[in-house]
Amino acid sequence: MSAIKQPSSRPSLDGITLEMIVTQLSESMGWEAMGAAVPIRCFTHDPSIKSSLKFLRRTPWARKKVEELYMREAHAISKSNASAKDEGAKE
Repeated sequence: MSAIKQPSSRPSLDGITLEMIVTQLSESMGWEAMGAAVPIRCFTHDPSIKSSLKFLRRTPWARKKVEELYMREAHAISKSNASAKDEGAKE
């Protein structure tokens, strides 16, 4: 049997760096919301991109949770953009 890769319905993180993920989340959600979604100290106590990257690079479980949060947020943003385009086309 040959293993055929099925196309994933989820967008992948190919080409997206951890720094890009943390930066985009902090700008779109804010640190407080990020800390509520993923309760890790680097988001709740004196948060910064640098401290978050240092922790996330050394902590695989936390990185996975942040990547999952990013995927959810990216999906929600793409949905809202699509509905905004649909509404604009109706006018």
